[in-house]
Amino acid sequence: MAGRLEGKVALVTGIGSGIGQGCARLFAQEGAIVVGCDINPANAEGFIAEAQGKGLAIESIHPIDLTSPADVERYVAQAMSRHGRIDALVNAAAIQPHMASTAAMDYETEWTPTMVGEVDIVFLVSKAAWPHMVASGGGGIVNFASVNAQRGSTGLGMIAHCAGKGAVMAMTRQMAIEGGPDGIRVNSISPGLVVTDATRAAGAAEGAQKERILSRFSIKRLGKPEDIGWCAVYLCSDEAEWVTGANFNIDGGAMAS
Repeated sequence: MAGRLEGKVALVTGIGSGIGQGCARLFAQEGAIVVGCDINPANAEGFIAEAQGKGLAIESIHPIDLTSPADVERYVAQAMSRHGRIDALVNAAAIQPHMASTAAMDYETEWTPTMVGEVDIVFLVSKAAWPHMVASGGGGIVNFASVNAQRGSTGLGMIAHCAGKGAVMAMTRQMAIEGGPDGIRVNSISPGLVVTDATRAAGAAEGAQKERILSRFSIKRLGKPEDIGWCAVYLCSDEAEWVTGANFNIDGGAMAS
């Protein structure tokens, strides 16, 4: 099925790399007009040049700092000015969380930035886009939780990361309840380990840590951004018009074990 998102205007955050980039590419391939953003202008411009060279309708507003309410409002306002509607929002942007145990984590420099980077940025963009989605007749919002919202880690101290992603799951359920009367559907995706620049930099995509993670997977490979992106396409398409308040584990079977 081609054109599953034909005619829809989709905001996708964090298009400069990783899952955000994978979602933006697939959304455009399925017919959406994508308005992305990223805090890194070079990454965003490189991707836009690649996408436009392939004839994909992807735009970017950058740099956008999603922890800044003013920047978020500017992003959404410019998208509305260009296209007059918002049919989908994919909150894919991620800020690298601080990994430490409960006893070791510093509140000011580790806990607080992780909460802002995993919870606040989802809330701020959703809040800014919400009235425009209502005016557009509703649509789909996709948030990103994690398998770590549902299980702890014996290998790394993840107290803030687990708490942040658990908050995203809870926020998604409440947003789904609030959005239903206005036709706004809100779901979350919980990825397993996906190979991105961030997971490579953290050393999670290679060596002993990779093998430990793979031991939990039924499908013995790490995830790709497109594995996650196809689920987001479904959730923002008309195929999912009766799907809201749900969480989808796209994790190679990690939560089945």
